[in-house]
Amino acid sequence: MRFREAMPPQPPGMQIAPMVDIVFLLLIFFLMTWNFSRSEMELDVKVPKAQEGKESRRAVGEVILNVKADGKVVMNRRELNAADLEAALAKIATLYPDQAVILRGDENVDYRHIVEVLDICRRANIWNVAFATARVE
Repeated sequence: MRFREAMPPQPPGMQIAPMVDIVFLLLIFFLMTWNFSRSEMELDVKVPKAQEGKESRRAVGEVILNVKADGKVVMNRRELNAADLEAALAKIATLYPDQAVILRGDENVDYRHIVEVLDICRRANIWNVAFATARVE
């Protein structure tokens, strides 16, 4: 009986499927981080500059209220009236009693709009309010 000689094993080629999987996972990761990073910045809100302002570390899940120059309040890219804002903040305050709120007021907004938002925060039982400023360059 005659047996054939075993052929030497071929080295495996480059595997494309795992590389495509990794590229898609990286794409999803960067899209998600980009989406979360832009959620707190309203492009039409220009905060005032402060000499002594310092950049704080952002906490996960922090609430950012943007007060535009015309007095409209934006939270999570949604414009809210006073009643809706108070309801949303009250719900947050019941879930997280020590929740911090960052208030980003435009440099041209009337002070009364900032005071109205502070009043709403206090009625909703939010006491930890910080004001955002830009750094002087």
